[in-house]
Amino acid sequence: MPRKSKTCPRREESLTRDHIIEVSIELLDSSGEGGLTFRALAERLATGPGALYWHIDNKSDLMTAACDSIVTRAMAESVEGETPKAAIRALALGMFDAIDAHPWVGSALTRALGQQPIVRIVERIGQQVRLLGVPNDHQWAAVSALLHYILGVSGQNAANTQFARTHALNRTDFLEAMANVWSQLDPEEYPFSRSVAGQLRTHDDREDYLAGIDLILAGIDANPSSNE
Repeated sequence: MPRKSKTCPRREESLTRDHIIEVSIELLDSSGEGGLTFRALAERLATGPGALYWHIDNKSDLMTAACDSIVTRAMAESVEGETPKAAIRALALGMFDAIDAHPWVGSALTRALGQQPIVRIVERIGQQVRLLGVPNDHQWAAVSALLHYILGVSGQNAANTQFARTHALNRTDFLEAMANVWSQLDPEEYPFSRSVAGQLRTHDDREDYLAGIDLILAGIDANPSSNE
């Protein structure tokens, strides 16, 4: 009985923008932004690079789309809570965890200013800020402070994590060494840094991050123009 010849299905027929984005996220997570090329993506999808351009304009478009996918998931998974403050904390924590899990998102967001992923975050924060009773002419300042804190601290945390992985650093050992250096600083020139040296050994980045969110929210409450 003659053997049937095996034929490879044409992947182009089932190729979709969503599938391209999902595979791009896998490449970004495993190889970083430098590992995401149209050639590598085409090989992973078993198609030709030219087929990708039917769905994606360029790498910048692809990075923004991948970033937007992660932001959308983070928002969907964030439990908003019963109050505007609880909703803001949930969003902030969701973004922190998302960027920690996908470190490339931090830098991608800084280049996506004004684009969909940023707009999603701004809109979610803005709606809650309004519910806090912040007057219209003070809302943008409050939203901007929260947005820049979330992106800045989350991005820096992800960068620190990547640096540690690249250089095979153990967090506990690294913080212990830093604490030892700080504890030996000149007490007259660096009184504060020396006094908190011991806290470096046991501090929790996630808890510190949320404490910062709470400080901003407390500042919004303390603003005489709020809740008028």
